[in-house]
Amino acid sequence: MVAPVSRALSESQLETLAAHGEERTAEVGEELFRVGDASYPFIAIREGEAQVLDPAGNEIVRHGASGFLGEMNLLTGQEVFLTAVVTKPMRYIAVERDELRKLLLEDAPLSDILLSAFVQRRELLQQRQGIGIEIVGGRDSAPTRQLIDFAKRQRLPYTWTDPTESKEAAQLIEGLEPDEMPVVRLPGGGELRAPSGGELSRALGIGLELDPREEVDLLVIGGGPAGLGAAVYGASEGLETLVVESTGLGGQAGTSRRIENYLGFPAGISGTELTSRAVTQARKFNARTATPYRARELEPGDGHHVVRLEEGNEIAARAIVIATGAEYRKLPVAELECYEGISVFYAAGPPEAQICGGQRVGVVGGGNSAGQAAVWLARGGALVTLLHRRADLSETMSDYLIGELERYGVSVRDRSEIVELHGQNDQLEEVALSDGDRLPFSYLFLFLGASPCTDWLGDAIARDEKGFILTGPEAGAEGLFETSVPRVYAAGDVRAGSIKRCAIAVGEGAAVVRFVHEHLAPSEVK
Repeated sequence: MVAPVSRALSESQLETLAAHGEERTAEVGEELFRVGDASYPFIAIREGEAQVLDPAGNEIVRHGASGFLGEMNLLTGQEVFLTAVVTKPMRYIAVERDELRKLLLEDAPLSDILLSAFVQRRELLQQRQGIGIEIVGGRDSAPTRQLIDFAKRQRLPYTWTDPTESKEAAQLIEGLEPDEMPVVRLPGGGELRAPSGGELSRALGIGLELDPREEVDLLVIGGGPAGLGAAVYGASEGLETLVVESTGLGGQAGTSRRIENYLGFPAGISGTELTSRAVTQARKFNARTATPYRARELEPGDGHHVVRLEEGNEIAARAIVIATGAEYRKLPVAELECYEGISVFYAAGPPEAQICGGQRVGVVGGGNSAGQAAVWLARGGALVTLLHRRADLSETMSDYLIGELERYGVSVRDRSEIVELHGQNDQLEEVALSDGDRLPFSYLFLFLGASPCTDWLGDAIARDEKGFILTGPEAGAEGLFETSVPRVYAAGDVRAGSIKRCAIAVGEGAAVVRFVHEHLAPSEVK
């Protein structure tokens, strides 16, 4: 539906779509959908042509016979961001959204074509000005920055306008109080003043709106790989399952440009595509996903545990999986996200070592995890430089690792901080240091620590000194993933001792469902 991402469907795939949809015709000038529409069907073109226009009426792309129209909002339910107009008489197949979701789970080759195209089209939409929502607010406004961050996490196309740099924007906010900022213009018309992420989501038609009180078999808190793994397996085994996520489904993995070491995808897969597949699969089994909702309090109980949300809702659940993850500390440098998952990483394993062989690599951090990564990469043939901020590495790293760094030829730079990244096409080429030096790095590994998202738990559940949730014997529990509170489990990065890998998080989320079933008698499962 946008940009040069135009894929051709085979005749057999068109016939498959026809069996799940409706054959229609359209004349020149007819609109197939327009900016602001609440919904539209997936459109596969048999004959004819359609052009796709941005909100200003500029042509973005044309699709002809065997092409198709659609992007990620076909799966999320978001308002339409573009307009499609027939330019040559068309005969096409229209497949409604719910039917398309079912088909994507049943037909793998078709799913591969459509999902990858939807993801690429959404990424291209995010790069264009004038498409999606417009956020009007000042550079020094914390609410504005928070809303921009929310739009990024939700992968919403947006334009940000500072009213000090635009007469039109200044007129729009004239007379408004500071607590009415930022102003958000919606696709197709309408505006919101100082909306929360939830209010913006509802206005765009995204996601589920929870009742004041919900009762479920399984509540999953966190929509990253571990949470989605628990949702898929919980719902597929008959548990009434609800996932609540405070930002965007997919967690940090969902924002990754490419996950190179996920089983079954030898060429890698983007975080957006992996997340989209997981969410579609969870919904197939009737798991519900609600965003953005943030957990505020856990009240353990006998038959049900109660979780209260910041938005005022409360959820009573027979079992709970906490999969809120951990936030990796990042370098405060511009355009870091452009390199993440491609040449900037937060873990070093066999896949990373393989691509780094014979390359100049930077490892940032002064702890044992940074030292272990530097040694691992050097043993794999990389030319490694370790950078840290302190005057003496021995303040934070074990002596044996310092010896290993020397043994494997790792160069160590004290008092070094990266202030800029430079590269082309998302591939890192060099970094600039605060002292003015520049180092030619092709890859960068960051080991600056991680903070678990568990402050909201208070004293309800046992945690270690860093805030990670204790499970199994360490928590006085029988099950591997059970916490100090029966029928409350932790999975993924939030769990103490977990291995910070996407595939392992998915596995933990799936495995925890077995323990849920052990604690819920058959009569308790609806």
